[in-house]
Amino acid sequence: MRIKDTLNLGKTKFPMRGNLPVKEAQRQQEWEEQQVYGRRQKLNADKPTFVLHDGPPYANGNIHMGHAMNKISKDFIVRAKSMMGFRAPYVPGWDTHGLPIEQQLKKAGVNRKTMSTAEFREKCREYALEQVDKQRTDFKRLGVAGEWENPYLTLHPEFEAQQIRVFGKMVERGLIYKGKKPVFWSWSSESALAEAEVEYHDVTSPSAFYAEKVLDGKGLLDANTYFVVWTTTPWTIPASEGITIDANFEYAVVKPQNDERKFILAAELVNKNAELFGWEAFEIVETFKGAQLEKMTAQHPFYPERELLVMLGDFVTLDSGTGLVHTAPGFGEDDFNVGTKYGLDIYVPVDDRGYMTEDTGADFAGVFYEDANAVSLKKLQEAGLLLKQMDYEHSYPFDWRTKKPIIFRATPQWFASVDKIRENILSAINEVKFFPEWGQKRLYNMIRDRGDWVISRQRVWGVPLPIFYAEDGTAIMTKETIEHVAQLVEEHGSNIWFQKEAKELLPAGFTSEHSPNGIFTKEMDIMDVWFDSGSSHQGVCAQRSYLSYPADLYLEGSDQYRGWFNSSLITSVSVSDHAPYKQVLSQGFTLDGKGRKMSKSLGNVIVPDEVIKKMGAEIIRLWVLSVDTSADVRVSMESFQQISESYRKVRNTFRFLLANVSDFEPSKDAVAFSEMEAIDQYMTVLVNKFTKEILDAYSNYQFMDIYKNLINFITTNLSAFYLDVAKDVVYIEAQDSHKRRSMQTVLYDVTVRLAKLMTPVMPHTTEEVWEYLKEKEDYVQLAEMPLVEHFDREADLLENWSRFMKVRSDVFKALEEARNQKLIGKSFEAAVTLYVSENIKDQLSKLNADIRQALIVSELTLADLTDAPAQALKFDDMAVLVEHAQGEVCPRCRMIKTDVGTHEHFGQLCGHCAQIVEENFPQALTEGLEE
Repeated sequence: MRIKDTLNLGKTKFPMRGNLPVKEAQRQQEWEEQQVYGRRQKLNADKPTFVLHDGPPYANGNIHMGHAMNKISKDFIVRAKSMMGFRAPYVPGWDTHGLPIEQQLKKAGVNRKTMSTAEFREKCREYALEQVDKQRTDFKRLGVAGEWENPYLTLHPEFEAQQIRVFGKMVERGLIYKGKKPVFWSWSSESALAEAEVEYHDVTSPSAFYAEKVLDGKGLLDANTYFVVWTTTPWTIPASEGITIDANFEYAVVKPQNDERKFILAAELVNKNAELFGWEAFEIVETFKGAQLEKMTAQHPFYPERELLVMLGDFVTLDSGTGLVHTAPGFGEDDFNVGTKYGLDIYVPVDDRGYMTEDTGADFAGVFYEDANAVSLKKLQEAGLLLKQMDYEHSYPFDWRTKKPIIFRATPQWFASVDKIRENILSAINEVKFFPEWGQKRLYNMIRDRGDWVISRQRVWGVPLPIFYAEDGTAIMTKETIEHVAQLVEEHGSNIWFQKEAKELLPAGFTSEHSPNGIFTKEMDIMDVWFDSGSSHQGVCAQRSYLSYPADLYLEGSDQYRGWFNSSLITSVSVSDHAPYKQVLSQGFTLDGKGRKMSKSLGNVIVPDEVIKKMGAEIIRLWVLSVDTSADVRVSMESFQQISESYRKVRNTFRFLLANVSDFEPSKDAVAFSEMEAIDQYMTVLVNKFTKEILDAYSNYQFMDIYKNLINFITTNLSAFYLDVAKDVVYIEAQDSHKRRSMQTVLYDVTVRLAKLMTPVMPHTTEEVWEYLKEKEDYVQLAEMPLVEHFDREADLLENWSRFMKVRSDVFKALEEARNQKLIGKSFEAAVTLYVSENIKDQLSKLNADIRQALIVSELTLADLTDAPAQALKFDDMAVLVEHAQGEVCPRCRMIKTDVGTHEHFGQLCGHCAQIVEENFPQALTEGLEE
């Protein structure tokens, strides 16, 4: 008989390599066939509800790494909650309306002008559904569990109907109105935009300092005086209707030595501007308070017949310019507000596509607005009114979809009033818990400072505004008409709005005093897509009986403070007077390894599919766990390589654990805590502590803490300590011995706990592990999270073993020093003498453990610290002497023992091993032992 056959060498078929790219897909197919998600929902049917409401990604193109981070993070939470005693259904959704889909069809050669609006919308719908299918496949491949066959789409008739009802409730509260005021206008999209659809980039614009001649100086200024104004948008000068100043600023009348004219500008800026204008010598004739100049008039530099009114406003600054601001009420919010106050016309001489209109005169008509800058500057120069032209760098708004600059342009639009319910919204924010905490202040400030929401869009692919017009132009928005439209949309989809005439869309027999002839028209603008997704709390959470409203959690990127978090909050408070969410968790963006935004033009895009095909989705999932998602996250193939090393460590730990519990039957072999060996009790307490840390981290959405605790537990507590000691117990001791079964009880418990705790993160791997365990559930996903147990003397155990671990650390340093001196090789070659104080000796005795075995040395002696010889390695409160152990190596346990050769039958073994063989392998007595 061979000595090897007397050892309990761990065996398992659990493979060292996961072959994840292949095995994951097979496992996902099995989960689908076995309806694992549905079975989990049934198990949790009567449990408290936790709803994470999915923010809908836009249905266009394959998913990117930001999508993966978002969906995987949600999956962590939903899976964890499902295993922690909550009914946690997950309904994924998609945002399916909007301009990008219209643009994609145009790129694909679809000619919108050759078909009806309804036909074009049907093309849009087909494209959107194709994109949904594509993205759904991508998300499922990441291992995300949910109702993939019953998602919510903003194009679903039932969703659209609820959205229209949200609009109706806002009408009832008097929050919807039509107005003409400056909005973000995208000439590239030919539509108004909401704040959330705008991004800012640094640009260089031509700024102009120019003079405007005084017409009526109210007896204070003569006709040879000129107001000096400043603008960074010379193209808007044709729309200029006034000059805005500050009532409290001091304004100086300046006479340059080399000019017959006098000029007015802020006194504080005279010296700075004189240098700019080349006024080498000048005098200040007199000064006035801004309030004294109010309602004076000046002559427009291009149109002599147009008078410009001097007005007082609170937005004028002395940071730059002249203290006098060129004012065009049709092209800016501040300009609009002050112009409205003073009764000016709202003049907008630029069309939908950004071209100057005919009424601007021959020089400007038909000129693209950006090109009109040069025309304005040339005309100012020719008139002798341009004092200085210089480039000016500043932040400017762009259309986030077309990446083209936008303009502020006053157009008739439909608005949702934020101002009327601002205080209600701000109160609702205070009831919400934010992760990170600063999110609350960020959203609060955005709502506090934002203007009313422009909700109309001049496009066709979206939900129509359910508004009718009477013959005299009166808008008809009654509870009856809106609900009727909602019912039609619920039955036929929103395309019916574009297929039917207004009369056919109104309730039967509808009349209006404003339409004596019974003639009605309908609004052709659609709703902002943020109104679509912002209504999802009604279209999904309140609509589906198995969900809950408000939702427990919204989780999206930090850009959604001005997007989905924002629009959802406004609509929810509008219809229900509370926030749509109890908690908000925001994440940063994914960047490349150098911290740059990923883009095709830079060639730095890493797509999830690329990583999955090389390494598996499990690696992306573990990567998401490992990074601080609250901030921007860098992504590189190197980072995935590093994570794959961590995955290998986790997998190999599982493999070792499974190998060493393969002969363990928990129902009959498990040892109670009170009867365990001391080291096993200690490890059990550590495992429970680890369990609590992981469960707490899941509850607080602290993913990175889960990763750190996992790697530390596996590396420090298991690999570097317990599993190292375990080999000398589970391999060597008799198969059914108390000492071995005690340790196997812990090893099995660790395996089960790790499998359960890591299922939200690595479900493919933990399900593979689960197949080798002897648990009652078919799938670990159907199991509950492990309980955190409490044991007698838990605090004492931790304290005593903490003291031992300090001793162990010092012993290991001494062993390393002995290796360096070539005194020993492996630690089993060492005989260690510990010279310790009475206090430490007492603490070590309290362990009631085999300390020699825990230190993995062949011989251990305890002695008084006062007897420590000079050659012992000194530490704070003990000394360690390492010598080469005396005796021979036992070929079975590999320790050096002095009793090797003393047994009458198995002389080559040490006494302990010989006894184990004699008692457990009687055939060895007849067959003999050989190596």
